[in-house]
Amino acid sequence: MASQNIDDYKRKMTRRVLWKLDCHILPPLALLWLANFIDRSNIGNAKIAGLTTDTHLKGNQFNSALAVFYASYLLVEMPSNWVLKRMGANRWLPIIVCAWGIVTTLTGLVQNFGGLLAVRLILGACEGGLLPGIILYLSTIYKRHELQLRVGIFYASASLSGAFGGLLAFVIIKMDGIGGLDGWRWIFILEGICTVLFCIIATLVLPADIATARFLNNEEREFAVERFNLDLPPIAAQTNVQVVDTGSNRNSIDISEKEKEEDIRRENVSEDIITPGATQEEEHFEWREVMRGVLDIQTWLTGIAYFGLIVSLYSYSLFLPTIVAGLGYSGGEAQVHTVPPYVPAAVLTIVVAYLSDRLRWRGPFILIFLPIAIVGYIIAITATTNNARYAAVFLMAAGVYPSGPCILSILPNNGNGHYKRATTTALQLAIANCGGFVATFAYTPEQAPKYIRGHTISMAFLILAWVMIAVNVGYCLWENKARAEGRRQSNITKYQQLRDEGKTRAPIGDRHPAFRYTL
Repeated sequence: MASQNIDDYKRKMTRRVLWKLDCHILPPLALLWLANFIDRSNIGNAKIAGLTTDTHLKGNQFNSALAVFYASYLLVEMPSNWVLKRMGANRWLPIIVCAWGIVTTLTGLVQNFGGLLAVRLILGACEGGLLPGIILYLSTIYKRHELQLRVGIFYASASLSGAFGGLLAFVIIKMDGIGGLDGWRWIFILEGICTVLFCIIATLVLPADIATARFLNNEEREFAVERFNLDLPPIAAQTNVQVVDTGSNRNSIDISEKEKEEDIRRENVSEDIITPGATQEEEHFEWREVMRGVLDIQTWLTGIAYFGLIVSLYSYSLFLPTIVAGLGYSGGEAQVHTVPPYVPAAVLTIVVAYLSDRLRWRGPFILIFLPIAIVGYIIAITATTNNARYAAVFLMAAGVYPSGPCILSILPNNGNGHYKRATTTALQLAIANCGGFVATFAYTPEQAPKYIRGHTISMAFLILAWVMIAVNVGYCLWENKARAEGRRQSNITKYQQLRDEGKTRAPIGDRHPAFRYTL
């Protein structure tokens, strides 16, 4: 009876804590990500509203202005994540958002190609730290298999931002001539001001971490910290661990007390030589942990996969207004027709994120959904009518957007140790965002109105992404099997030797043989 009361208490407290965390963390993060995607895609809307004419752009100069954004963007991702722990995510993320909001506003004042290049270069440096910072921050708040649903919620706001950005641009360009400014300039000015307002809201609401969350009472904070720490990998003790092969292929360590006991019983690991995971505050920066992240094979497999996804994702958001205009729509009508494809994509993103956490799958859902986008590109390439091409863009979004949170959740789930995770999440995105260079030159003016070459390039990179994720899933299955069979017990000895020699003070993390990778 007492045990049942304890279980009821834990369930009620878990629901209460998660509800408060979701209400205070996800809305401000969604606002920041919404601002990010609007600020990134607004240049596409500004293009068809007259930017290229008024700034006297020629040939591929517009594409060059898009590409230079990623040069500075890539350079700041890892350093930004290293700084985040010291500065506090609740301060650092709003600071960089405020900076790019100011830069976006100033974009409305550019007069020529040189000015546009300079603004885009600075904008990339401001925006680069946001996504890796959000992923790292969420991984310090939620347990491993609570993460993707939360990533999916704010990621879906990106889908909606595509719709919202198109509608907003449609309204704003009607301000053409007000204050002596063109309509496309008002797109940057007003959306930049909104971004600054969003960062102020985030600063007031976001907590630095669970332990200092003011919206939790003392009992809730203590419970939240304890349940999070139970989800961390165990710390290796001095004694070695004997593991019996039982065919276990679990994807997590601790989901609840009952599941934890079941995992330990299955692997014959005695509790006297496994202690709870280290808290985040105990870990200090080490270059050894950075290199552990850089050399992790999953960083490169998922980074290259996300690279392929990014080519499609970025080119889609940047050039959808242009593609729609090529279907026979123009001006405000083109802006409005960019909205519908994002709606089913947003819904699917949330549904897949929910199922992914429930089933503890990441890669398998990507393998299911990317072919939908690939079919969309095949239709766009072979279609002979505008209606068929417009239908194809729905499939593109429906396949690509739900896959994003899956990829973003793999490394936070499969890497442990704060600075290793900070490195892997940032490096994954640095590799992936190189796809921005490809995306910006995939759709060039001479391809209008069918853009067959652009669609072919995007499709090819999605196929590459599918292959990389398939390899990563295979690797995780192989490694989990090796750990279940006791073939990774030497990891504890190697780690203990590093500690004894004073070469590391970081937790053993994902090296522990009891740790299981999420597929």
